[in-house]
Amino acid sequence: MSRDDLAQGTETATETTDADRFTNARAIRSTALFEDYTELIADLTEEFGEARITDIARRLGVTHPTANKAVLRLKREGLAISRPYRGVFLTEAGAAMAREVKARHRLVVRLLIAVGVPPDAAEMDAEGIEHYVSETTLKAFEAYLEGRG
Repeated sequence: MSRDDLAQGTETATETTDADRFTNARAIRSTALFEDYTELIADLTEEFGEARITDIARRLGVTHPTANKAVLRLKREGLAISRPYRGVFLTEAGAAMAREVKARHRLVVRLLIAVGVPPDAAEMDAEGIEHYVSETTLKAFEAYLEGRG
């Protein structure tokens, strides 16, 4: 693209696609936080009957104020509730998000192991990939794994 094109604000199809990709990636990064927290809250609730801020912070390796701030965001988004002198609990929307993230995680781990990634590395890598992979790609992963059956 020339300087004239930039000055006039014209874009090529490639640039529009690039902009869409980068905008999508930024939106996913924001959603990834919600997904990580809902997944962890679901795990802690299953294990202990509730998810305490202290446990959330420790498991995610963040400070108590950071975990508290994130939980407040979850509550504003309708994904979690908290009770006085108790922990944090997921709403139905939060629980649905946690189930979806766990399913994506398991599928990505299965695919990575199927292509030869060691299980420990697959678990670690899936933690990032699970947030960025599209539904189209997930369906392709599933079809690939089923075809290996």
